[in-house]
Amino acid sequence: MEPVADFVFGPLPPIEEPAPPAAAAAADPLGPLAGLAGNWTGQGFNVIWRPHPLQPSGQDRFLELNVTSEQLDFGPALQKIPNRGLLQPNISLAGLNYLQQIADANTNTNQHFEPGMWVTVPPTSNPHEPTTVARLASIPHGTTILLQGTAQTSAGPPAIPNVSIKPFPINPPNQPPIDFPEQNLATPTQFRTSGAGLTGITQQMVNNPNTVLRAAPQPQITSTTTLQVSSQDASLPGGGTANIAFLKGTAHSNANAAQVTATFWLETLQGDTEPRRLQYSQRVLLLFNTISWPHITVATLQKQS
Repeated sequence: MEPVADFVFGPLPPIEEPAPPAAAAAADPLGPLAGLAGNWTGQGFNVIWRPHPLQPSGQDRFLELNVTSEQLDFGPALQKIPNRGLLQPNISLAGLNYLQQIADANTNTNQHFEPGMWVTVPPTSNPHEPTTVARLASIPHGTTILLQGTAQTSAGPPAIPNVSIKPFPINPPNQPPIDFPEQNLATPTQFRTSGAGLTGITQQMVNNPNTVLRAAPQPQITSTTTLQVSSQDASLPGGGTANIAFLKGTAHSNANAAQVTATFWLETLQGDTEPRRLQYSQRVLLLFNTISWPHITVATLQKQS
């Protein structure tokens, strides 16, 4: 689909907003999202515990591992998205639509397709919140997500934390994670990606997918804008996930996507005036057979245009 020019809403009647200070009026309405605009490509790693039809042995899972190639396109901009207030004055959002396409680099098979939007939300008095960012995404398997959170810019490279693929019981909460044999690449199993699909995948990657981000070439990074969003954030009333009936199930779910957290690091390299590299780490918790199963996707992308 050929992108159109930046889209500006024309609500009737126009929403009334207080005039911003001169400095704010001159700033890009996209705020911290401005650096996303453009086309990005790169490589990454995907881990997902897929539900498997229950076996007499009790086997209920398949561990899929993928070295990935990705294209992530942002734009055009959406400006003056009107939100009318009841308990406070009206506000306008601004955003970027995006299309994410991911393939398995070893098997050359398409894996993920996701249209969506990122938006900036100005400060509000009801609820009392600072400026936030939100991501709205639709996944064809039958899940939609709304993630909301914060953005901040700091000097230097990002501090990328560890992340684990170990599943854990849903109830009672705060139980220790579970070690399944599929997590050990040295243990033979028919319930894990095998053959050519494992090319380039190491035990270290399986233990901590974020090591893939740390192993990427390390250019001189002068500043990083961190977009931290979640479908469930104790400090924000917004966000959530929704699933079709097949995924959600009744007494038990097939693969209910219950919670999503994601961090995007927009990195400005030495000699540049805007971000030219994007790294991200996302965790989706899939619920099935009384266990919460982490689905983790990471990638390092370079801006092409």
